[in-house]
Amino acid sequence: MKQPKTPTPLVLNRCIQNMLKDATVTAQFLPQCEEIKLWLVDPKPMQRPFSQEEILAIQAYPAYWAFCWASGQVLARYILDNPEIVKNKRVMDFGAGSGVVAIAAIMAGAKQVIACDIDPDALLSCQENAKLNNISFDLHHDLFEFDQELDLLIAADVLYDKANLPLLDVFLQKAPEVLVADSRVKNFNFPPYSAIGHIESFTVPDLDELDEFRRVNLYRAALKTS
Repeated sequence: MKQPKTPTPLVLNRCIQNMLKDATVTAQFLPQCEEIKLWLVDPKPMQRPFSQEEILAIQAYPAYWAFCWASGQVLARYILDNPEIVKNKRVMDFGAGSGVVAIAAIMAGAKQVIACDIDPDALLSCQENAKLNNISFDLHHDLFEFDQELDLLIAADVLYDKANLPLLDVFLQKAPEVLVADSRVKNFNFPPYSAIGHIESFTVPDLDELDEFRRVNLYRAALKTS
């Protein structure tokens, strides 16, 4: 029997049309995380030449939450394959975007998950994507205001700007263990973070990114316990 189609959340369509007037979101499965589906931008309207006005609109509102970036897909896959990382823990997904890593953490058995993003539209996306996957988690808008106890902080693709590198220290002030996925920083040398592996991936919908951004590195840091 054919399953009824999930209605597209109008709130996300209204948001994505701030980027491109004919853009919409559709429910899409992730090639490397088939357990998860997300409301992501429909690639069809994006596959055409844009006017100068449209280019400026996209630059003004890039709608990061409407894509599952390579690092997010990798970190979600890593957590699903290694559920002991999050099982029974209080976890924050910082820079949550679509909420893909938060969803993976809940699926893997985390006791509590907080999706944190400064963009209110990203939090709407997290909320709708949680519903789409029949799970739930908490939302928060500001890491610096967050004062609850955490066991683990996870972050994917948040180091795209050098100005964000000090966040690596902030993460360890908020949680005793941190897991980061990144494809942007070259010569990553930020003790006590150490590399634990790398995986080839891509953004969904695929943006045909440079090959150098398809290699996602995973890093872990943990505070020493006495």
